[in-house]
Amino acid sequence: MTWRHIEVQPISGAIGAEIFGVDLSQDLPDDVIAEIRQAWLDNLVIFFRDQTITPAQQLALAKRFGEPVEYPFIRGLPDFPEITPVVKLAHETVNFGGLWHTDTTYQQRPPMASMLYALELPPYGGDTLFANCYLAYDTLSDGMKAMLDPLTGIFSSHKGRVVDTRAARAADSPKEDAKIARVAEHPVVRIHPETGRKALYVSFAHTTCFKGWTEAESKPVLDYLFDHQTRPEFTCRFRWDVGSVALWDNRCALHNPINDYHGYKRVLHRITFAGQETS
Repeated sequence: MTWRHIEVQPISGAIGAEIFGVDLSQDLPDDVIAEIRQAWLDNLVIFFRDQTITPAQQLALAKRFGEPVEYPFIRGLPDFPEITPVVKLAHETVNFGGLWHTDTTYQQRPPMASMLYALELPPYGGDTLFANCYLAYDTLSDGMKAMLDPLTGIFSSHKGRVVDTRAARAADSPKEDAKIARVAEHPVVRIHPETGRKALYVSFAHTTCFKGWTEAESKPVLDYLFDHQTRPEFTCRFRWDVGSVALWDNRCALHNPINDYHGYKRVLHRITFAGQETS
C-alpha cells in the first residue's frame, strides 16, 4: 500500500510495524486516522515512538479508533477511569498480565483493541512480545482446522496464574466485584469482523476447555495450540522507550509482557476498547 500521510516500517516478518510522521498529541485529520487504522489492521499491532501525551490527549486519541471502556478488576485514574495504570513496583516480582493472552476474553463482548503508553521504564528489560493468530490458524493442518472450526472455548478470568499477575494492583485499587470470576464462551476459530480472516482465538491465560469437553480432555489439544500460536516465527518483540505508544488488535493478536527487570519500576497507561459479541 502507498501511504500518503504516514511512514510504516514493519518490525518482523509476521506482525508489528512502527509508524512515523505522526504527533499523537494533535487532533489528527480523519484521513490520517484512516491510514493509521489501515496500518493497524494490516500489521495487527503498531507502535509510535517519542510521543508526549497527557491522559486527556490519550483518551481523546483512543476515541478516534473506538469506544474506551473500564477494566473490570482495577480502578482507573481518578479523573480518567478508562485509563488503567499498568505498574510493577521495584520490590515486586510479578508483573501485570505477565503471560501470553489477549485482553479480557472472559467478557461476553471481548475488547476490540488496547492502547498502551509508556511513562516510566527500567534501564533494561520489560519488552513486550506479540503473536499473530491469523498465522497460527493458517499453518494448522486441514484435519486440525476441521476439528477446531466448530468448537467453542470457555474463557475464565480466574484461570491459574492469571489472578496472580493482577493481584498487587487489585489490592491497591480494587473494584467492588473484583473477586467475582467472569466466564464467557467464544469461537475457538474467530472470524475477524473487519478483515474477514480466521484467527486461532484461544490463550494460555484465559481458555480453560472446549464447550462440551472436560478440562482433562481439552488440555492436550489446548497445550498444543498454546505452544503453536506462540512459535517464534509468528511473533515480534517491542523494546519500549519512554513516550512509546502501542495499539494492538485483541481479535487476532496475543501479547506477553516480559518480566525481566526485578528491582526497577515500570509504569504505563492502558486503554481498552469495547468490542462486540463473537459468533
